[in-house]
Amino acid sequence: MKHFWIFALLVFALLLSSCVQNSNKDQSAAPNNFNIEEIKLQLESSDDLETQYPFISREFIPFSEANPIERAVSYGCYRKGQAPWGPGPSKEQIAEDLSIISKYWNLIRVYNADDDTEHILEMIEENNFPIKVMLGVWLENETDKSEKKVTNIANILRCLELTQKFPKIISAVNVGNETQVFWSWHKMDSKDLIRYIRTIRNNTTLPITTADDYNFWNKTESKTVASEIDFITTHIHPLWNGKTLATAIPWTDKTIDIVKTNHTEKLVVLGEIGWATNYNVNKKGEGQQGTLIKGEVGIQAQEDFLNQLDNWIVSNNITTFLFEAYDESWKGGADQTGANEVEKNWGVFYEDRTPKRSFDNFLIYKQKSKNKSLRRK
Repeated sequence: MKHFWIFALLVFALLLSSCVQNSNKDQSAAPNNFNIEEIKLQLESSDDLETQYPFISREFIPFSEANPIERAVSYGCYRKGQAPWGPGPSKEQIAEDLSIISKYWNLIRVYNADDDTEHILEMIEENNFPIKVMLGVWLENETDKSEKKVTNIANILRCLELTQKFPKIISAVNVGNETQVFWSWHKMDSKDLIRYIRTIRNNTTLPITTADDYNFWNKTESKTVASEIDFITTHIHPLWNGKTLATAIPWTDKTIDIVKTNHTEKLVVLGEIGWATNYNVNKKGEGQQGTLIKGEVGIQAQEDFLNQLDNWIVSNNITTFLFEAYDESWKGGADQTGANEVEKNWGVFYEDRTPKRSFDNFLIYKQKSKNKSLRRK
């Protein structure tokens, strides 16, 4: 009888261990079988959300082996007279955008989960465009503006619905954009950001990130946020940081190395970098473009920067989202500001979807570089 009870206890212990392991496995896998209403109620409450345990880092694999790692771009879908608050583009206009994009990039980054983003995903699916998407969730400060909590929750829930609807197109989710850096106009409490990160990560199997300026990721306090995500998305804009064409790439290289050193356990992705083709030199003051920008700005300057950036990307094998595909006139004050507002002029295509000479010449440069490489082989 004594041996029977010993045997029974051993069997029970093995069964218990198996249950715990399966439970942990299921939790880390986080299958997409969530209940939207339950998540909504949870977010509306003040209850704390637990991070997954064990926290098993998910690998961000943006491309297949057949496609080069540098082919990524930020995509804003709004044309003249359109904006995120409406009206938005038609599906036909989005399909035209994506047809152009697919010739040059196979990964795009969008900044929110909304109707326009759903149309983007639908057009990729319907037209079989060879494009993956890093889906964004726009978040704003809800401590000072309590009404923003409703919008934040709505964006989170819409994101989850889209990940469920388009699992083969969405390759990662970016929760929040520039919500932590000191100069952000929509800086939010890190606890709120983490709560939303956990909500997305606990209810999807996708790798999760949050995008912010290097001037957040280079600080010790960023480690708390970094511990909640699978990879880091950093923004590095040499033009905004007073760099010239001669110093832009060396400074970028040094800056991203500092971020990597601060987060040795994480993959670092460059989520925004570019060079504008116009700016308002007379807009002076603290944080203003006429004061901060020191480098040459124009079509030729953008071409030179694109050439230098491409060489750096290939040499360093870093996933980089060029900022951005198309000029966007709704930015920087929309109709209240002139066409030379810097935020309207980061695209390598004009708002009418014609390529800038800088991009045409970059493509020629890129082909020549490719031919040289082939001859060496």
